[in-house]
Amino acid sequence: MSAEILCIGTELLLGNITNGNARWLAEQLAALGIAHQRQSVVGDNRTRLMAAVREAAGRCRVLITTGGLGPTPDDLTTEAIAAAFDTPLVEHPEIWTDIQARIGARGRFCSPSNRKQAFLPAGAAVLPNPTGTAPGMIWTPPAAPGIQPGFTVLTFPGVPSEMEAMWFATAEPWLRSAGLAEGVFASRMLRFWGVSESALAEQMADLLALENPTVAPYAGAGEVKLRLTARAGSVAEAQILLAPLEAQIRARSGRACFGVDDDSLASVVLEQMRRRGETLAVAESCTGGGLGAALAGVPGASDGFVGGVIAYANSIKQALLGVPPALLESQGAVSDPVAIAMAEGARRATGATWAIAVTGIAGPGGGSTEKPVGLVHIAIAGPDGCSSEAVRFGATRGRVWIQRLTSGEALNRLRLRLADSPWAQL
Repeated sequence: MSAEILCIGTELLLGNITNGNARWLAEQLAALGIAHQRQSVVGDNRTRLMAAVREAAGRCRVLITTGGLGPTPDDLTTEAIAAAFDTPLVEHPEIWTDIQARIGARGRFCSPSNRKQAFLPAGAAVLPNPTGTAPGMIWTPPAAPGIQPGFTVLTFPGVPSEMEAMWFATAEPWLRSAGLAEGVFASRMLRFWGVSESALAEQMADLLALENPTVAPYAGAGEVKLRLTARAGSVAEAQILLAPLEAQIRARSGRACFGVDDDSLASVVLEQMRRRGETLAVAESCTGGGLGAALAGVPGASDGFVGGVIAYANSIKQALLGVPPALLESQGAVSDPVAIAMAEGARRATGATWAIAVTGIAGPGGGSTEKPVGLVHIAIAGPDGCSSEAVRFGATRGRVWIQRLTSGEALNRLRLRLADSPWAQL
């Protein structure tokens, strides 16, 4: 009763695009309780695609493919799958009529090459595409030696929005009606900052050995995550299994756990601002707008985020943030006093309740023995005063890494300070 995912496209092998489709499909299979044991990627090559499909047919009950359903010559999925099982292609006039209508409605010319999308293997059912022109199929090839009984292939285009719409409209109901969904998997992602993956894993060592629910650690750019997964007969039953486990982990980790699932440090801070009726501004040097972008990327950010200043040059620090020239001269731009002046200047200029300022050396050059690459000063100004601390991220992982860590660390420090501060606007 297992499923496999086969993603098709040379652009995936070359790394030109991220394979987000496989991740999304894996989550959907887990939600249906369908065992998912393998993912593969194959380029736009007919022979290799045929071989990949034949191999999967001998292992799994359901093969889900994405990509290669377009009208161009390198879109080979449908014909390769048909050829893999020696089955002819048959035109579906209703598909061709629908394709012409969709393209015509956009005021575009329907080229002859689009007609290839109306051909499916004999016996295949159409998997309609409500948002695009490339339909998929649900097909159980003729039984043959080496093929799992009832083996079925479901094909989807590579465009994520089209694939997702097709999944919910047709594929998921079909999988349920075919009796392939066996219970459900429910997952919850707990997010941590300020603790290493190894330290967190050691703290949760006994929980990592659990079988249901399970706990698995993941590390990112400064952030560590624990994925909690439970299998049960229903979503409600799985959630009941997860709740006490989450509570135990939160109790052990304390304030290091900042959120769950889609939470980010930016969204958590902005939610704190919303609850308190307060606002936030930023003043950025080494992050070059990354901190503001993280905040602005949160839906409804304007409720708490008023804006900021990207002040790379000292002249901008002086003109827009009011940093005294003498301070820059005596302390240098990368220093606690300048970070404090930047934060206070941003708060003063915008009228925000709180302000974060960051100044540092992101590299790869510009460092010295006294102030090496990776040194960053983070200041937070608020109604209870302003303070700044230095942090050293090191230079080994590069400029982008330092910038990401700086943004995350700055937001986390504000999160913790807000948690400790009872002050709020009246």
